Amino acid sequence: MAIQIALKLNLPEAAQAQFMRHPLPRRAISRHGAALVSVYYDTRHWTLHKQGIILRLRKQGAGWVQTVKHDAGAAGGLTTRSEWEAPYLNRFDFSFVDAEAVRCVLEKPRVTQGLAALFETNFRRVTWQLQPAPGTTVRMMLDRGWIAANGRRAPISEVEIELVCGSRAQLYAVALDLAARIPLTPELVSKTERGYRLAHDIRPAPVRAGAVPIAADAHPLAAFRAITLNCLAHLHHNHAGALRGDDPEYVHQMRVATRRLRAALRLFAPLLPDDFAAQFMPPLHELMAVLGRTRDLDVLLAEIVGPVSASLANDPRISTLADMLTDQLYATREKTADYLTHPGYGRLLLLVAAELHGKVLAAQVATAEGDSAVTLRDFAQRRLRKLQQRTHLLAELANIDNPSSLHALRITIKRLRYALEFFGPLLPQRSFATAAKRLATLQDKLGQINDLANAGMVLMTLAGTDAKLREAVALIGGWHAPRHAALLAAVPAHLKAVRKLRLPKLK
Repeated sequence: MAIQIALKLNLPEAAQAQFMRHPLPRRAISRHGAALVSVYYDTRHWTLHKQGIILRLRKQGAGWVQTVKHDAGAAGGLTTRSEWEAPYLNRFDFSFVDAEAVRCVLEKPRVTQGLAALFETNFRRVTWQLQPAPGTTVRMMLDRGWIAANGRRAPISEVEIELVCGSRAQLYAVALDLAARIPLTPELVSKTERGYRLAHDIRPAPVRAGAVPIAADAHPLAAFRAITLNCLAHLHHNHAGALRGDDPEYVHQMRVATRRLRAALRLFAPLLPDDFAAQFMPPLHELMAVLGRTRDLDVLLAEIVGPVSASLANDPRISTLADMLTDQLYATREKTADYLTHPGYGRLLLLVAAELHGKVLAAQVATAEGDSAVTLRDFAQRRLRKLQQRTHLLAELANIDNPSSLHALRITIKRLRYALEFFGPLLPQRSFATAAKRLATLQDKLGQINDLANAGMVLMTLAGTDAKLREAVALIGGWHAPRHAALLAAVPAHLKAVRKLRLPKLK
């Protein structure tokens, strides 16, 4: 059995030539190319896939090689897999798999009798052998080709950096060297997973944040690593959709993922290595601003201008303003796509992942070996209490005549809600769901007030000195005036609810 440790990176097809011109491949001690054709097998119920098992046949010369892999998980693009290979002699034989649990699944009669070819990969691989540091050897591979299933095709364009011997940290060092010039992002969806989706025609859709499994007796830094890697995955899974621009929810989910990442950095800051969070806050703030400009225009068009335009469809002033806003939205989406395909974006994600596998892991080991190690439950209890106290204080200070005070309260509620979600597995499920829903409702109501307050300024800027367009802005404001008044009238009740808010006790 071999253990495969590799870092997988997505490479835009348009950047393949740029990759080949990078100086790093020229420093390789060897290079070779090969055409790889593979066929992947499973049952119609995805029995192997559900167990994290991959079964493929790969053409080698005049014959085929049978490969079994068992996925131990991926974190920030870094994958660890057990792998077994043997010649294929016209029938599947799994006796060479020395992991009993994996072999037992493969040898079940309903599996062996139900195996069928699901999809095929066909790509050209160029492999460079590198020695980036003394005692470390890595293989860097560029794969270009396609995946095919049921008459459908999807392109393959990715880079894989595999550890032969030495330090795992050098995988990220090589990736960061490449990403300084080339738009590379961690690839969390393997060729195998893409093949399954293609075989069953599973269409892409925006991905929401998922719960992170953590335990109360875990080290807080272990929880931080898991939470942060979850935020990075949330970003990645919505990245391709945000580039297409066909569904505004992708950008919204990327914005939520960035907010959650920043919230995690703030939440765990007392335990993190010196300046760890500080180095990431400026680029994350910039990413938030880029995504925010697109998201704000999406909301402005869909929720504020759109309903008025539909209601007053025959008013040319409203139609003209809506058209101008649409043009501005499309231009902003293009700028957002340019930002997300710039090397700096991918390098930021790689740098965060590298630090999580380096400095944060080292700090976790160091503190765990000391006498002052604290459990996650104790840490979570202190941090949630502090956030709750701040939320109560800002609720006392908030006033409908002071929009900035409502905005500050909304931000704090949002941070408390994210912290509650991060520590959700440590809380009684029913009381956690109730508290999270209440915070989400308060955040939404204050957000609507904020959106309406900002809409007028944005629309007046768009209208400029055109009298007709300024009249359109006034009409939109008047149309939403009853809703705005109702939202403001409900604020005192919301503030009272915040002041009464008590968080569930940790298990």
